[in-house]
Amino acid sequence: MNTRSYNTVSAKKEEVKRDWYLVDATNQTAGRLFSRIAAVLRGKHKPDFTPHVDTGDNIVVINADKIRFTGKKLDQKEFLRYTGYPGGLKRETARNLLSRKPESVIEIGVRGMLPHTKLGNAMIKKLFVYAGGEHPHQAQKPQPFNF
Repeated sequence: MNTRSYNTVSAKKEEVKRDWYLVDATNQTAGRLFSRIAAVLRGKHKPDFTPHVDTGDNIVVINADKIRFTGKKLDQKEFLRYTGYPGGLKRETARNLLSRKPESVIEIGVRGMLPHTKLGNAMIKKLFVYAGGEHPHQAQKPQPFNF
């Protein structure tokens, strides 16, 4: 008879250590970048990942305006939003949104890959996206994250 006992250790939100990572989006393929950022925001790269606890790290993305879409996605991919009024569905192509607000392209793409719950809302707050190469998070000393 086997008398060994195995205990699963779950992470607790008070014990989570959060690191800061810097991601340069220059010439990165959009969907691949979004899924990798979402995995780090969730904490799936850590050995103590727990699905119901926010164990992820903070991510600073720079050069969001230099992200790359493959194929014809720049002209064919549409971002939809609804104003709340009848007939208020607004459509915008990726090319138009990238030229107008490049930060929102990454934010929308990553948000779609996170859980659609309160936990996902807490995770997206750890994402900081900037169109240029400058960011105000030098005090946190973000480390370059290589995918």
